[in-house]
Amino acid sequence: MTTTSNETHQVVGSRSWNVGRISRITVMLVFAALFVLPIVGFVAMAFRSQEGIEAGGDGFLGLGGMSWENVVYSWGQLMGFGPGSGGVFLRWIGNSLIIAVVGGVLALVAALPAGYALARLRFGSRRFWLFATLLAMVMPNTVLVIPLFLEVNAIGAVGQLWPVAVIMGFFPFGTYLSYIHFMTTMPPELVEAARIDGLGEVAIFFQVALPIAKQVVALIAFFSFVANWTNFFLPLALLTSNQDNKTISIGIQELIGASPLFNATVAAGLDVKLYMPQLALATVISMIPLLVVFLGAQRFLIRGQTVGAVKG
Repeated sequence: MTTTSNETHQVVGSRSWNVGRISRITVMLVFAALFVLPIVGFVAMAFRSQEGIEAGGDGFLGLGGMSWENVVYSWGQLMGFGPGSGGVFLRWIGNSLIIAVVGGVLALVAALPAGYALARLRFGSRRFWLFATLLAMVMPNTVLVIPLFLEVNAIGAVGQLWPVAVIMGFFPFGTYLSYIHFMTTMPPELVEAARIDGLGEVAIFFQVALPIAKQVVALIAFFSFVANWTNFFLPLALLTSNQDNKTISIGIQELIGASPLFNATVAAGLDVKLYMPQLALATVISMIPLLVVFLGAQRFLIRGQTVGAVKG
């Protein structure tokens, strides 16, 4: 039995407005509202004043109290936070960018050849390394923090950015994604044909495997960037001793801990005091790089969702 292209891509589902469809859409809208409305309210808080929040008269989700002047004031408060003339917030953002980008590049450099080797090369300890990759992938990050801290402390690098970036390059999930990609999209016959043509293993990887690996490169880069940007426990252990080298993930914790809303004792000694609009603005700004990376990689992410799901 043959099928036409239109039948193959036919969307399954009813277009008629019956009771079942209306009920499903209603339930989905209710659940969507439960997730979306708190986010809208939180973003709106970054545009409000502390006086308006305390008065509680800014309308639904505080949208009525939003103004650009409030954002300018909150931004000035954030820039003034820190020792001396302030400015540590931008340094924390820059540190997170350095660690996320360098860690992501190292993850790509390590994961792509490792995944290719596990998928298309045959060597004695291949099954062991595949098992080790899966074990490292499911191991909680918190288990490794103390041993990593002891190793970094042994070389006197606690408080520096480069050990954190190097450790972030260890990304077993990327190796597994690369392994699945080359297993499903690069048939063994293609590798054999390249060998018959006289290519060595390194040349096959660079000239045959990499050109068909755009999707998995985007997937590894995106997931690695997100994991590096949001990692909290490792920077907390390795960077807390250096105020200038903190990342934004632990920096926001410091902003919250120094706010009069949560720690009046600490805030009493500060020249710049941060309240809910400033904390909300700092959090919203910290999410912008993730949003930019997601939008940039969206086309590859949608195509890459089926990596490993089908063959051919």
